[in-house]
Amino acid sequence: MLTAILSFGNRKQILAKAEELHMLMGGSPYDYVVSGVWKEHFPPARKSFYRMLDYTDIRSVFALLHDAYRCCPDLEEVLLAYSGSPMERLCTFMGVSASSPQKKLNMFLRWMIRKHSSVDLGIWTHFHSRDLIIPLDTHVCHMAYKLGLTSSVTYSLKNAKTITRALAEVFPDDPCLGDFALFGSGVNKL
Repeated sequence: MLTAILSFGNRKQILAKAEELHMLMGGSPYDYVVSGVWKEHFPPARKSFYRMLDYTDIRSVFALLHDAYRCCPDLEEVLLAYSGSPMERLCTFMGVSASSPQKKLNMFLRWMIRKHSSVDLGIWTHFHSRDLIIPLDTHVCHMAYKLGLTSSVTYSLKNAKTITRALAEVFPDDPCLGDFALFGSGVNKL
């Protein structure tokens, strides 16, 4: 989840910051979160951690995870206590709006839920890939518009759902299968 939250900007920078965070956690994010040592590493007084995320932002994610892991062994188990789609459940847990496209959270869900993929982990078993919403960014949005999958280039949850429904016509059990094609084509301005 932390890598997804860091995911904006240049891929090289994202990966470097994610690796830095991974090293800080000693290669075991779960043990790091449960230990509480993040309170020392992420003091609220420090400012920028990565781009517009400050230490308080990262600390608040660790605090959410710390509280969750005190009652459940993993985040998937925590989300089962909430109702709605995977995105709605994760938004409720995170305390963020489920009425915006939430690209980073949808990307995280894709990583955890989609199976048989060379880039997605697919380790969660209680959710299905047909319930995912495409991680909407400008590249995906513009390419979907160009291909007639949507009639709008608006960055909204409604548009993310429209594009997801259009992709579900081709990939009914896994609409996010079209994500990389849209993203890659958009980045390469095809």
